[in-house]
Amino acid sequence: MAKVQITAWWWVLGALAALLATASVMPLTLEGWAAGTFYLVASSALISAGLRRHGAARFGPANAVTATRSALVGIVCALVVTSFTRPVAVLGVIAVVVPALLLDAVDGWVARRTRSESAFGARFDMEVDAFLLLVLSIAVAPALGWWVLMIGLMRYAFVAAGWALPWMRARLPPRYWRKVVTAACDIALVLALSRLAPVPIAMVAVVVALGLLCESFGRDVIWLVRTRRPVVDTIQSDV
Repeated sequence: MAKVQITAWWWVLGALAALLATASVMPLTLEGWAAGTFYLVASSALISAGLRRHGAARFGPANAVTATRSALVGIVCALVVTSFTRPVAVLGVIAVVVPALLLDAVDGWVARRTRSESAFGARFDMEVDAFLLLVLSIAVAPALGWWVLMIGLMRYAFVAAGWALPWMRARLPPRYWRKVVTAACDIALVLALSRLAPVPIAMVAVVVALGLLCESFGRDVIWLVRTRRPVVDTIQSDV
């Protein structure tokens, strides 16, 4: 068990070193440092807790790739928070975001090749995806409008609904389309953030991405509604 706790924390030190290196090129504000450091430390604590809960014997190569991507997301978070009060080079932010997006296609491949797929790894990957979407939507919102935050907040609204409606916490069937939609949202937000496309084109891309996300979550909600068990059945099974 001690080994799990150590291996879940190794990447935080590397991530903080990378954050320091980033700050030497693109200075961070105190708020940026606080946001990046808090994300890295809090996510590492959650990873350690998740590994213990799932009884993992080791961190694993696929989780190491996801953790590296999560570290990059922490740096993006620090840069975005810094941009609220100090100009930040957009290309610098993109230079960190792009590797994070590319690694999203690597961790799953590594898991399959090493036969180390796990429920924890899938959840870890999903939560990193969700937080990156939230950070990117916050970065783009000042230019396109705060409605863009719907992209970043939808996953968390879904989780919050599960707190109020237990049947929404049921395990969903695997669906590759979710990854496709997440990638489409990432690409649309990066396009808007890069300012390489005119604002109307970026706006259309983000609107389309939001529509795809609504369709994906809507399909999951419909599946949950159709397959939920009556409350009486749940009570009987608990007894």
